Amino acid sequence: MSNSHNMSSYRTHMQIIGDILLTTRDNTPDEQGASITYLIRKANISHGRISKILNNLVAQGLLEQSNSSGACKYKISHVGREFLQAYNTFNKFADGYGLTI
Repeated sequence: MSNSHNMSSYRTHMQIIGDILLTTRDNTPDEQGASITYLIRKANISHGRISKILNNLVAQGLLEQSNSSGACKYKISHVGREFLQAYNTFNKFADGYGLTI
């Protein structure tokens, strides 16, 4: 079972979305929101990949995007907070059955 360590450190797409939403909810440097650079560092993901995810999250209404001093900033929306709460609840539930989402 040498693969089990690699599998536990691998994050699913849902876990990455959860990390991004959690960061924009709890760890934004200021009230304008988090910059893409800040999110790349916190979520530990490449620029190309996070750009697509952020665009999707904004399009789905889970994040709000604003321009501050010429830079895009991201904040979690009310819908994003509800999604994150449901995600965390389901994640704990799945964990109880030994499942990874």
